[in-house]
Amino acid sequence: MEHGDGGSTGRIIILNGAPRSGKSSIVEAIQAGFDGVWVNLGVDAYIRHITPARYRPGIGLRPGGERPDLEPLIPRFYAALYASIAAHSRMGLNVVAEFGHHDAYSSPLGILADCAWQLAGLPVLFVGVRCSLDVVMQRRLAESPERQGIYVPIGPDMAVPAPVLAWQEEVHRPGIYDLEVDTSAKSPQACADEIKQALDRGIPSPSAFERLAAGG
Repeated sequence: MEHGDGGSTGRIIILNGAPRSGKSSIVEAIQAGFDGVWVNLGVDAYIRHITPARYRPGIGLRPGGERPDLEPLIPRFYAALYASIAAHSRMGLNVVAEFGHHDAYSSPLGILADCAWQLAGLPVLFVGVRCSLDVVMQRRLAESPERQGIYVPIGPDMAVPAPVLAWQEEVHRPGIYDLEVDTSAKSPQACADEIKQALDRGIPSPSAFERLAAGG
């Protein structure tokens, strides 16, 4: 079946990993090298260009219940974004989207299962993007102070900040994926190549999202 031509269902790649794990670089490689139209509907674009400033970080809330006042909006933000992903796919457009899914809010919200349910019947490859903690810290230290300060200020002699550790611990729970890639071991292009090979082989049945929608 052809995809992305407006007359058939577009494929969907969901990348899940911690901040600085290399998801955005993989998205760029996919958009540059994969056949057909690949639309990026991930967390960065949603936060920076769609979410009103007073409601940020929105779906980018860190693990730990940092903003309970925003949490009632988070399931709706995710639902609306995933509905858009589904709509693009049904229009024959391929979608790649990067997220940092976790359920470590002030109380569990069960968002990932709801998101998986929204894409029922669509071809979704769910990819876990792993990256070692030392590489994540190297990437943070290489950024400008302004960019570092979005999360927590860090320096070469400081301990790993608690929010960074929390991301590493929480973002891959429950850890059900169709494929996992490691950006501390391979380049973004090599990871994109692995993803393409997985697409070419076909999405497993039941897929990771089918299992998540059914409760794991």
